[in-house]
Amino acid sequence: MFNEIPVSRPDTPLLDSIDSPADLRALDEKQLPELAQQLRAFLLYTVGQTGGHFGAGLGVVELTIALHYVYETPDDRLVWDVGHQTYPHKILTSRRERMNSMRKGLGLSGFPKRDESEYDTFGVGHSSTSLSAGLGMTIGSRMAGSERKSVAVIGDGAMTAGMAFEALNHAAHIDNDMLVILNDNNMSISPNVGGLATYLSRIWGSRFYNALREGSKQVLTKIPQAWEFARKTEEHFKGFVSPGTLFEEMGFNYIGPIDGHDLPRLVRYLRNLREIKGPKLLHIITRKGKGFTPAEEDPVGYHALNKIEPKKKSIKSTDAPVKPKYQDVFGQWLCDTAAQDERLVGITPAMCEGSGMVSFAQQYPERFYDVAIAEQHAVTLAAGIACEGQKPVVAIYSTFLQRAYDQLVHDVALQHLDVTFAIDRAGLVGEDGPTHAGSFDISFLRCIPDMVLATPSDENECRQLLYTAYQHNGPAAVRYPRGTGTGAVIEKSLQELPIGKGVVRREGKQVAILNFGTSLPAALQVAEKLNATVCDMRFAKPLDTELIERMAASHGLLVTLEENAIAGGAGSGVGEHLANTGIVMPIMHLGFEDRFIEHNSQSVQLAGQGLDAAGIESAIQARLSLLASGKATLNVS
Repeated sequence: MFNEIPVSRPDTPLLDSIDSPADLRALDEKQLPELAQQLRAFLLYTVGQTGGHFGAGLGVVELTIALHYVYETPDDRLVWDVGHQTYPHKILTSRRERMNSMRKGLGLSGFPKRDESEYDTFGVGHSSTSLSAGLGMTIGSRMAGSERKSVAVIGDGAMTAGMAFEALNHAAHIDNDMLVILNDNNMSISPNVGGLATYLSRIWGSRFYNALREGSKQVLTKIPQAWEFARKTEEHFKGFVSPGTLFEEMGFNYIGPIDGHDLPRLVRYLRNLREIKGPKLLHIITRKGKGFTPAEEDPVGYHALNKIEPKKKSIKSTDAPVKPKYQDVFGQWLCDTAAQDERLVGITPAMCEGSGMVSFAQQYPERFYDVAIAEQHAVTLAAGIACEGQKPVVAIYSTFLQRAYDQLVHDVALQHLDVTFAIDRAGLVGEDGPTHAGSFDISFLRCIPDMVLATPSDENECRQLLYTAYQHNGPAAVRYPRGTGTGAVIEKSLQELPIGKGVVRREGKQVAILNFGTSLPAALQVAEKLNATVCDMRFAKPLDTELIERMAASHGLLVTLEENAIAGGAGSGVGEHLANTGIVMPIMHLGFEDRFIEHNSQSVQLAGQGLDAAGIESAIQARLSLLASGKATLNVS
């Protein structure tokens, strides 16, 4: 058991001898517990150096070793869910010496990634995809005439999503040998562990029992009444001592629950299950943060870890105010509004802490709903609540709202229901990379009829636009980024701002920068050098068309600026309006290129997209030079 993160590389000679799973399979089985201890120590050390997810990874150290020990990876397909669990997998699959590059530019991804390793069979960022992917691999392998095995590991709450059950429902109707491992770390299904359950699990997972089961099935199916009686007897007996009745009803041979930290038992069960035909589900009980005392005691708080920085000499404290995170601005607004309006209901799909809703959940528990990893349900639940005259607020990350797009369109917008969406993590998110970036929400929300989409430029504007969206009678969203803002003074009072109206932040000449969101400080910095006009547009939908036309009439170049994909973004909306009104003039769109932006620090990502002050200035200067050369026409007011 570890009580603190190692600050220097631990001594791991056995782990260091393993460069691939083939080396692991060459070990004597008696060496595996020592390997688990060394792997856990090395995992703690490397995450301390880089930051990242590690609570779930600590919980699957033994499982990861057992899977690679029993299965012939990478030929056998091992599919991990969520990705939070895969750091031990990366260490054992030829990436041990690159772990210090985790989540850094050109380094390892914090999630499984197909082009990073042949052992990463499926790219993961969102949860609950492993069962569908694993089943698809099983079907594809069978079509190719291969006998390779597929194993899908699902856990860390991922079993709460509807997609997982859709896959389970389908899998039972296909002749396949896929193994599903339900990693129950108390973040999903509650454990049912006891002497009888453990004893029967050992029986159900044995070759003898399953051979007897299949042999009896062949005989008894010829006598339908006898087979039905035997099947029901087994099913009800299992249901009496385990939570497996649901899976048995869906056609899976359920085994478990067993201790997921008992390596010898895991190896024994997996060896038996590898030879058993048909769909199988092994239910294991693990402890998130296993082996690290603080993480075991606080699995939510230690879900991920920041990089451990060297201790610095104490510096005399200054009175500089601490800038609040945008998620905390939202959380405070939510509590303030709930105190004024008893109709407010807060909804989140498993992002209570990340979305800043802890205080609201504590103060208004009867009006707080964490629906687990079920984004589609969250949105339609909000729609149903709105049907009854209440005021639901859905707090959701931009990347996860993509999963509920159909519900947003059909269940909310089409019915013009009064639902407010607080879209966190809009724009680039740094080290978590493209799977978690909010790169597309302006594009996919702007095309929905009657949708209101606000893009605040600072913390106070975020608070006021949340209030504005909430007061609007219909679907409305406010997008805001990860992290802190500029330190703007946040007004305690709430003011309803005019929808679809921007404000001019700086008057200039020749160039007008139309800014959407928190890039405003960079825009103002550039404008000072170029003597440009800067407009804080505030809304991507509806657009302030009057302001756009006024800027077009008085400037020679319009520049749109947003932390979103250029394709279909707010800038596209400006261009569409100019085209529709017959205004022909130079316009330049600054935003994300048409590609996925790889993990790095947010500052490096923004600079790479030309969205820092230097990049914005350079792009505008280049366009002005092109216009001045006579290769394009420059309007002069």
